[in-house]
Amino acid sequence: MDASPAQAPIPGERRKAGERNVPALMRASEMLDTVMMTERPWTVSALARQLNLPKSTVHGLCATLVDLGLLVQRNGHTYRIGPHVMRWASAFLAQTDLTSEFSALWDDQSILPNETITLSVLDGRDVIYIGCRNSLEPLGITFRLGMRLPAAFTATGKAILSTMSEREVRTVFEGGFPARRTPHSVKDVGCLLRELAECRQRGYSIDNEQTREGMYCFGTAVRDATDRAVAGIAVSLLASRVNDATVTLAARSINKIAQHLSIRLGAQCGRRKKPENLLIGI
Repeated sequence: MDASPAQAPIPGERRKAGERNVPALMRASEMLDTVMMTERPWTVSALARQLNLPKSTVHGLCATLVDLGLLVQRNGHTYRIGPHVMRWASAFLAQTDLTSEFSALWDDQSILPNETITLSVLDGRDVIYIGCRNSLEPLGITFRLGMRLPAAFTATGKAILSTMSEREVRTVFEGGFPARRTPHSVKDVGCLLRELAECRQRGYSIDNEQTREGMYCFGTAVRDATDRAVAGIAVSLLASRVNDATVTLAARSINKIAQHLSIRLGAQCGRRKKPENLLIGI
């Protein structure tokens, strides 16, 4: 599924983080982020418009990134993410206890065997997916490692954001609120804060077709030994299958999965109780 150009990184946004940034490296990073945001290939002209850079600059960066294996050139004029990026991703994931524990959790037990389960971490205004198991049932979207989506619309993003104070949430979006992906997407920070309050009250988050029409997701936060929310985990279903029974079962199941994962990361929740077997299906 393609992301709209409005969701691509804002040019120059990362350069504010420090004064020692190398401009060419920052432009290359922004370019890779932009190409990664959508499944469609990018032309030099489209990248130049999106990043507000001269075509000659973009052309030179593309050529260098192709040489490094970070981009691949298709049909002589379009570009997509190259294979070298996966080496970095694999190295990162191999060193991430959170990801390995997530994989071990579904390998050890039959956890929602027929559903899509995702694990993501917050990165600015987005979530990045670092673990996913897609079901065979078509949702209109295929989650993949490294995929970025606006945190304000996703179940995992809302779950993580719900652990923050109002001031912290407003700080996350002080650079601007993401463009709506569907007519159901929350429209501004004020509406998001009301949703987060509801999330805290019921104990789980809901993406009610805000990321993709026809898809519902239910999520909750994963915590570490310091009780800090380090990730969000969610289950995704077709909207046509959502009713009171499936909502209750999905919410209970995803909270159990998050609790087990949190315990594996050192959290104290439920440590005195022996975890029950998660032979759950929807």
